[in-house]
Amino acid sequence: MPKYIIERDLGGVANIPAAELKAMAQRSNAITKEMGHAVHWIESFVTGDKIYCVYVAESDALIQEHATKGKFPCTKVSKIQHVIDKSTAE
Repeated sequence: MPKYIIERDLGGVANIPAAELKAMAQRSNAITKEMGHAVHWIESFVTGDKIYCVYVAESDALIQEHATKGKFPCTKVSKIQHVIDKSTAE
């Protein structure tokens, strides 16, 4: 399945209490379980006003559906074409 980066604009997210982030993660997990094997959340990165999420999904439409069901902002969905890291240079 393709891997995607999802950009979510969420003003002040870096200051959201841990309990609220936990609730968001629990909501995401419940929705991915409900959607079956079509969508898998890998991890997310919280910055000042954005969350960048990594998902594996059958399509970008399913990423949008997950966001809608969870009432998560979904500013931009980008399909990952290649992954590089320090071993790429070897």
